[in-house]
Amino acid sequence: MLQDLVATGPMLAAVAVAALAGLVSFVSPCVLPVVPGYVSYVAGGPLLDEGVATRRRPVVAGTALFILGFASVFVAYGALFGGLGATLQSSQAVLTRVLGVVVVVMGLVFAGWLPRSQRQLLPRLRPRSGLVGAPLMGVTFGLGWTPCLGPTLATVQTLAFTEASAGRGAVLAGVYAAGLGLPFIAVGLGMRRALTATDWARRHTVGIKRAGAVILITTGLLLATGVWDHLMRGLQSTISGYTTVL
Repeated sequence: MLQDLVATGPMLAAVAVAALAGLVSFVSPCVLPVVPGYVSYVAGGPLLDEGVATRRRPVVAGTALFILGFASVFVAYGALFGGLGATLQSSQAVLTRVLGVVVVVMGLVFAGWLPRSQRQLLPRLRPRSGLVGAPLMGVTFGLGWTPCLGPTLATVQTLAFTEASAGRGAVLAGVYAAGLGLPFIAVGLGMRRALTATDWARRHTVGIKRAGAVILITTGLLLATGVWDHLMRGLQSTISGYTTVL
């Protein structure tokens, strides 16, 4: 058990970045405006604050199925990149640095400091609304919004690659999906604080984008310069020493 903790200890830093990347994706300008529409669609009807108490179960169920739909897409991506990291382990150090540069560029794109197309490759598939179509709508969202989520998703995929494990890559992608998906449930429940936070995020889009960009660029620089590896070794050593004392 302690050996497993030592082996997976450095994952904690990657998990924290993945969760934060998911939250940043939620408040991004290409996701936040469509949240009410998607939640209403998968819940089977419009959301009214007055009716939330009587419709809590279908709202939670529909939104959860929707999240599972796009989570399955992201987890598949994470497992793929983690598996590639394991396969290409001999040249992983060089590839990690290259991918770190890519993450830095993605951070600049996310902040709007580099031009990019805002067009999403949205599938034309429109599943029926409600619980039955919620998982398929989630898959559609995961596939269609991938270009929009590119900067944050690229960061998580790079971290998955550095972990060199399909399982760990899947876990990181799952954490990213949770960071992106849990706010959907809060909004779906009609929580006034969540809705107020959503309005606040819309008013502070520029600041949020820049803060998210700083996170992405910093992570990319750590990866590109090799500092990330040193930090992970230090964390692993610290955890190892802690468990030895125990």
